[in-house]
Amino acid sequence: MINEILNDAKERMKGSISALESDLAGFRTGRASPALLDQLTVEMYGMEMSIKKLALVSAPEPQQLAVRPFDINSISAIERAILKSDLGLTPNNDGKIIRLNIPRLTEERRRSLSRLIGARIEEGKVSVRNVRRDALNDLRELKDEKLCTEDEFFAAQEDLQKITDEYTAKVDELGKEKQDEIMEV
Repeated sequence: MINEILNDAKERMKGSISALESDLAGFRTGRASPALLDQLTVEMYGMEMSIKKLALVSAPEPQQLAVRPFDINSISAIERAILKSDLGLTPNNDGKIIRLNIPRLTEERRRSLSRLIGARIEEGKVSVRNVRRDALNDLRELKDEKLCTEDEFFAAQEDLQKITDEYTAKVDELGKEKQDEIMEV
């Protein structure tokens, strides 16, 4: 029973890490990355759709993204979505492909992005700690219902803290990598 609670906590913490990774991938670093558009949704056919479902996004050059729609009729909707987004990119449309030139980041913008990443990292840590809190409550219920001894409870509590520390360190590592990437000139 205790192992199930710890394994569930580990899986949920892994989910927090993967959600943070995908969130951080959407931050512009001055280099073209198709992941930059992953969070972008396009209104098409009366509903919101991910750009991945409507187009192929590639990085033909280090400072450029190419968006190749599967359906040529969706090119204007994709262009509108890019303009409305907070990416700060201007699409160039040649009728078949949308090209996005990724400008170099200014020092001010780098610092601003670094602060945003810091906030996202803190949210990731809070998410991991919330998982720990839930698992700890489950362990307390086991102890209160006399389904485990106090020694087992304290050992499980220590194991849970080790798991939490491990995933918190992973969150910090992800944040440091992304901030270093953004501050790199």
